[in-house]
Amino acid sequence: MFRFKQFSVDQTGCAMKINTDGVLLGALANGNGVKSILDIGTGTGVIALMLAQRFTKATADAIEIDEQAAATAKANFAASPFADRLNTYAESFTAFFEQYPDNKYDLIVSNPPFHINSLTSPENKKKLAKHTDEYFFEQLLKIAAQHLTEKGTCWLILPLQTAQLVNIIAYQYNLNRQKKISVLSYPDSLPHREILVLTLSETLEADGQFVIYAEQKVYSKEYQDKLKDFFTIF
Repeated sequence: MFRFKQFSVDQTGCAMKINTDGVLLGALANGNGVKSILDIGTGTGVIALMLAQRFTKATADAIEIDEQAAATAKANFAASPFADRLNTYAESFTAFFEQYPDNKYDLIVSNPPFHINSLTSPENKKKLAKHTDEYFFEQLLKIAAQHLTEKGTCWLILPLQTAQLVNIIAYQYNLNRQKKISVLSYPDSLPHREILVLTLSETLEADGQFVIYAEQKVYSKEYQDKLKDFFTIF
């Protein structure tokens, strides 16, 4: 059980536990007048919970293909103060939109599988959670392009090599990179993740960076500022 200031997250049955990538996305993903949120591959549900806390008038649909993880996320949602604004769907995002073809979202987020065409884990759950292929991202970005509102944004956190591929695929579906946030462990280290912000509009914003640690075992001020409403250690 991982306890946040306003909710708790049971991680039972989830191959992908709460990690830095997920909480960063939950803390940083943003938009104007967000009323509808889609979390693709919700896992424990932590990103959807963080966004529900931040966007107090928004509802969130959380999709998870792993049935056991989806059940865990559903229980986490039900135990939270935001239960009436969170919905769980135990299916793929393609199956979800076959049922709800007209749904549109102001904010789409995903901390997706990211090891493309690489050696897969022998454990099926971890394979499902961590590994994918190019077709996955083609489908994901096609869905995002079809189901974003006019001024909506899609936020993805990815390893650098995967982000390069996603940029190319996004262009094919008329999604524009609004900005990129490079994630660094320390001020003097190289980026190890990129947060891509994609949109249907052609509005550009300056790229930025986000540093997690000021020094070993000491979180940066920007990390503390972004997570202080969530983590009990701040």
